[in-house]
Amino acid sequence: MHELDLTLATPAENLACDEVLLDACNQGGPEVLRFWEAADRFVVLGYSNRFLTEVDPTACQRWRVPVLRRISGGGAVVQMPGCLNYALVLRLDGDARRQTIGATNQFVLGRIAKVLQPLVGADVRVDGDTDLALGSRKFAGNAQRRLAQALLFHGCILLKADIDWMERLLPLPSRQPAYRAGRRHHDFVTNLGLAPGVVKAALRSAWGAVTPLVEWPPIQVEPLVRTKYTDGSWIRKF
Repeated sequence: MHELDLTLATPAENLACDEVLLDACNQGGPEVLRFWEAADRFVVLGYSNRFLTEVDPTACQRWRVPVLRRISGGGAVVQMPGCLNYALVLRLDGDARRQTIGATNQFVLGRIAKVLQPLVGADVRVDGDTDLALGSRKFAGNAQRRLAQALLFHGCILLKADIDWMERLLPLPSRQPAYRAGRRHHDFVTNLGLAPGVVKAALRSAWGAVTPLVEWPPIQVEPLVRTKYTDGSWIRKF
Protein backbone atom coordinates (compact mmCIF):
# COMPACT_ATOMS: atom_id res chain seq x y z
CA MET A 1 0.00 0.00 0.00
CA HIS A 2 1.08 3.56 -0.75
CA GLU A 3 1.07 6.42 1.74
CA LEU A 4 0.20 10.06 1.06
CA ASP A 5 0.68 12.57 3.87
CA LEU A 6 -0.86 15.60 2.21
CA THR A 7 -2.90 18.51 3.50
CA LEU A 8 -4.13 20.77 0.73
CA ALA A 9 -4.85 24.47 1.08
CA THR A 10 -8.62 24.48 1.53
CA PRO A 11 -11.31 22.26 3.08
CA ALA A 12 -12.89 21.67 -0.33
CA GLU A 13 -9.59 20.55 -1.83
CA ASN A 14 -9.02 18.09 1.00
CA LEU A 15 -12.44 16.51 0.54
CA ALA A 16 -11.99 16.40 -3.23
CA CYS A 17 -8.60 14.73 -2.86
CA ASP A 18 -10.16 11.71 -1.16
CA GLU A 19 -12.63 11.36 -4.03
CA VAL A 20 -9.86 11.63 -6.64
CA LEU A 21 -7.86 8.89 -4.94
CA LEU A 22 -10.95 6.67 -4.79
CA ASP A 23 -11.74 7.19 -8.48
CA ALA A 24 -8.12 6.44 -9.41
CA CYS A 25 -8.13 3.17 -7.45
CA ASN A 26 -11.48 2.20 -8.97
CA GLN A 27 -9.84 2.56 -12.38
CA GLY A 28 -6.91 0.31 -11.47
CA GLY A 29 -4.73 2.74 -9.51
CA PRO A 30 -2.99 2.06 -6.20
CA GLU A 31 -4.38 1.47 -2.75
CA VAL A 32 -3.55 4.46 -0.55
CA LEU A 33 -3.44 5.50 3.09
CA ARG A 34 -3.71 9.29 3.22
CA PHE A 35 -3.36 11.68 6.17
CA TRP A 36 -4.41 15.31 6.42
CA GLU A 37 -5.11 17.85 9.18
CA ALA A 38 -7.46 20.82 9.19
CA ALA A 39 -5.82 24.22 9.60
CA ASP A 40 -9.11 25.99 10.41
CA ARG A 41 -12.58 25.09 11.61
CA PHE A 42 -15.25 23.89 9.19
CA VAL A 43 -18.25 21.56 9.31
CA VAL A 44 -18.64 18.55 7.03
CA LEU A 45 -22.03 16.95 6.45
CA GLY A 46 -22.38 13.29 5.55
CA TYR A 47 -23.69 12.59 2.05
CA SER A 48 -27.38 12.25 3.01
CA ASN A 49 -27.48 14.62 6.01
CA ARG A 50 -30.14 17.33 5.99
CA PHE A 51 -28.48 20.74 6.09
CA LEU A 52 -30.96 22.39 8.46
CA THR A 53 -31.15 19.38 10.78
CA GLU A 54 -27.57 18.28 11.37
CA VAL A 55 -25.84 21.66 11.61
CA ASP A 56 -26.72 25.01 13.19
CA PRO A 57 -26.40 27.34 10.17
CA THR A 58 -26.97 30.47 12.26
CA ALA A 59 -24.08 29.59 14.57
CA CYS A 60 -21.86 28.73 11.61
CA GLN A 61 -22.62 32.09 10.04
CA ARG A 62 -21.99 33.91 13.32
CA TRP A 63 -18.60 32.25 13.78
CA ARG A 64 -17.77 32.32 10.05
CA VAL A 65 -17.40 28.57 9.90
CA PRO A 66 -18.00 27.14 6.40
CA VAL A 67 -20.18 24.09 5.86
CA LEU A 68 -19.30 21.45 3.26
CA ARG A 69 -20.61 18.02 2.28
CA ARG A 70 -18.61 14.84 1.63
CA ILE A 71 -19.36 11.85 -0.61
CA SER A 72 -19.47 9.28 2.22
CA GLY A 73 -22.18 8.51 4.76
CA GLY A 74 -22.21 9.13 8.50
CA GLY A 75 -23.04 12.25 10.45
CA ALA A 76 -21.87 15.84 10.59
CA VAL A 77 -18.44 16.57 12.06
CA VAL A 78 -16.51 19.68 13.02
CA GLN A 79 -13.06 19.70 11.48
CA MET A 80 -10.50 21.77 13.36
CA PRO A 81 -6.90 21.85 14.54
CA GLY A 82 -6.32 18.89 16.82
CA CYS A 83 -8.05 16.46 14.47
CA LEU A 84 -6.18 13.90 12.37
CA ASN A 85 -7.94 12.68 9.26
CA TYR A 86 -7.06 9.44 7.56
CA ALA A 87 -8.40 7.96 4.33
CA LEU A 88 -8.01 4.34 3.26
CA VAL A 89 -8.59 3.65 -0.41
CA LEU A 90 -8.88 -0.10 -0.91
CA ARG A 91 -9.56 -2.41 -3.84
CA LEU A 92 -12.39 -4.90 -3.41
CA ASP A 93 -10.60 -7.79 -5.17
CA GLY A 94 -13.04 -10.42 -3.94
CA ASP A 95 -11.90 -10.05 -0.31
CA ALA A 96 -14.90 -11.10 1.78
CA ARG A 97 -13.96 -8.58 4.48
CA ARG A 98 -14.53 -5.75 1.99
CA GLN A 99 -17.70 -6.88 0.22
CA THR A 100 -20.32 -5.35 2.53
CA ILE A 101 -20.55 -2.18 4.58
CA GLY A 102 -20.79 -4.06 7.86
CA ALA A 103 -17.91 -6.42 7.16
CA THR A 104 -15.72 -3.52 6.06
CA ASN A 105 -16.52 -1.56 9.22
CA GLN A 106 -15.42 -4.46 11.40
CA PHE A 107 -12.34 -5.22 9.30
CA VAL A 108 -10.97 -1.69 9.15
CA LEU A 109 -11.97 -0.44 12.59
CA GLY A 110 -10.88 -3.65 14.29
CA ARG A 111 -7.40 -3.31 12.83
CA ILE A 112 -7.14 0.35 13.80
CA ALA A 113 -8.38 -0.31 17.35
CA LYS A 114 -5.77 -3.04 17.76
CA VAL A 115 -2.83 -0.75 16.97
CA LEU A 116 -4.13 2.23 18.96
CA GLN A 117 -4.92 0.33 22.16
CA PRO A 118 -1.33 -0.08 23.39
CA LEU A 119 -0.64 3.60 22.68
CA VAL A 120 -3.42 4.83 24.96
CA GLY A 121 -3.12 2.07 27.55
CA ALA A 122 -6.87 1.55 27.63
CA ASP A 123 -9.51 -0.53 25.89
CA VAL A 124 -10.28 0.83 22.41
CA ARG A 125 -13.72 -0.30 21.28
CA VAL A 126 -15.58 -0.41 17.99
CA ASP A 127 -19.05 0.82 18.86
CA GLY A 128 -22.14 2.15 17.13
CA ASP A 129 -21.07 0.47 13.84
CA THR A 130 -18.67 3.24 12.76
CA ASP A 131 -17.23 4.74 15.96
CA LEU A 132 -14.01 4.17 17.82
CA ALA A 133 -14.38 4.74 21.54
CA LEU A 134 -12.48 4.75 24.81
CA GLY A 135 -14.89 3.17 27.23
CA SER A 136 -18.20 4.83 26.43
CA ARG A 137 -16.71 7.98 24.86
CA LYS A 138 -16.19 8.40 21.13
CA PHE A 139 -12.88 9.67 19.74
CA ALA A 140 -13.29 8.88 16.03
CA GLY A 141 -16.14 8.82 13.54
CA ASN A 142 -15.79 6.98 10.24
CA ALA A 143 -17.64 6.56 6.96
CA GLN A 144 -17.51 4.77 3.62
CA ARG A 145 -18.02 5.40 -0.07
CA ARG A 146 -18.17 2.30 -2.28
CA LEU A 147 -17.68 1.99 -6.04
CA ALA A 148 -17.60 -1.05 -8.30
CA GLN A 149 -13.93 -1.93 -7.81
CA ALA A 150 -12.78 0.14 -4.81
CA LEU A 151 -13.92 1.72 -1.59
CA LEU A 152 -13.03 4.78 0.46
CA PHE A 153 -12.99 4.37 4.23
CA HIS A 154 -12.12 7.57 6.03
CA GLY A 155 -12.36 9.00 9.50
CA CYS A 156 -11.55 11.89 11.81
CA ILE A 157 -9.56 11.06 14.95
CA LEU A 158 -9.76 13.55 17.81
CA LEU A 159 -6.32 14.09 19.32
CA LYS A 160 -6.45 17.54 20.95
CA ALA A 161 -9.59 19.09 19.49
CA ASP A 162 -11.60 21.84 21.18
CA ILE A 163 -14.88 20.02 21.83
CA ASP A 164 -16.58 23.33 22.73
CA TRP A 165 -16.91 23.97 18.99
CA MET A 166 -19.05 20.87 18.56
CA GLU A 167 -21.43 22.26 21.16
CA ARG A 168 -21.54 25.61 19.38
CA LEU A 169 -22.01 24.38 15.82
CA LEU A 170 -23.80 21.02 15.93
CA PRO A 171 -27.15 20.11 17.47
CA LEU A 172 -27.58 16.58 18.73
CA PRO A 173 -27.59 14.32 15.65
CA SER A 174 -30.92 13.05 14.41
CA ARG A 175 -29.53 9.50 14.36
CA GLN A 176 -27.55 8.32 17.37
CA PRO A 177 -25.95 5.00 18.29
CA ALA A 178 -27.53 3.35 21.32
CA TYR A 179 -24.40 3.76 23.45
CA ARG A 180 -24.62 7.55 23.14
CA ALA A 181 -27.82 7.49 25.24
CA GLY A 182 -28.71 11.08 24.34
CA ARG A 183 -25.53 12.58 25.78
CA ARG A 184 -24.36 16.06 24.75
CA HIS A 185 -21.13 16.33 22.78
CA HIS A 186 -19.12 17.24 25.89
CA ASP A 187 -20.29 14.12 27.69
CA PHE A 188 -19.96 11.79 24.72
CA VAL A 189 -16.76 12.79 22.90
CA THR A 190 -13.15 12.64 24.08
CA ASN A 191 -9.62 13.26 22.79
CA LEU A 192 -6.88 10.64 22.58
CA GLY A 193 -4.21 13.14 23.61
CA LEU A 194 -1.61 11.54 21.31
CA ALA A 195 0.72 13.32 18.91
CA PRO A 196 -0.27 13.07 15.23
CA GLY A 197 3.04 11.46 14.30
CA VAL A 198 2.48 8.63 16.78
CA VAL A 199 -0.95 7.82 15.35
CA LYS A 200 0.29 8.07 11.77
CA ALA A 201 3.11 5.62 12.49
CA ALA A 202 0.66 3.16 14.04
CA LEU A 203 -1.69 3.31 11.06
CA ARG A 204 1.17 2.98 8.58
CA SER A 205 2.25 -0.15 10.40
CA ALA A 206 -1.29 -1.54 10.54
CA TRP A 207 -1.78 -1.23 6.79
CA GLY A 208 1.77 -1.79 5.56
CA ALA A 209 1.80 1.66 3.98
CA VAL A 210 5.53 1.81 3.32
CA THR A 211 5.71 3.27 -0.19
CA PRO A 212 5.22 7.03 -0.63
CA LEU A 213 2.68 7.91 -3.32
CA VAL A 214 4.74 10.06 -5.65
CA GLU A 215 2.36 10.29 -8.60
CA TRP A 216 -1.32 11.06 -8.11
CA PRO A 217 -3.81 13.06 -10.22
CA PRO A 218 -3.96 16.53 -8.56
CA ILE A 219 -5.25 18.05 -11.78
CA GLN A 220 -8.61 16.38 -11.06
CA VAL A 221 -9.04 18.13 -7.70
CA GLU A 222 -9.80 21.62 -9.03
CA PRO A 223 -12.78 20.61 -11.21
CA LEU A 224 -14.33 18.73 -8.28
CA VAL A 225 -13.83 21.72 -5.99
CA ARG A 226 -15.51 24.01 -8.50
CA THR A 227 -18.41 21.81 -9.59
CA LYS A 228 -19.16 20.01 -6.31
CA TYR A 229 -17.44 20.87 -3.05
CA THR A 230 -17.96 24.64 -3.22
CA ASP A 231 -21.29 24.41 -5.05
CA GLY A 232 -24.23 25.43 -2.88
CA SER A 233 -26.56 23.00 -4.66
CA TRP A 234 -24.30 20.13 -3.55
CA ILE A 235 -23.79 21.42 0.00
CA ARG A 236 -27.52 22.08 0.54
CA LYS A 237 -28.81 19.19 -1.56
CA PHE A 238 -30.84 17.77 1.35
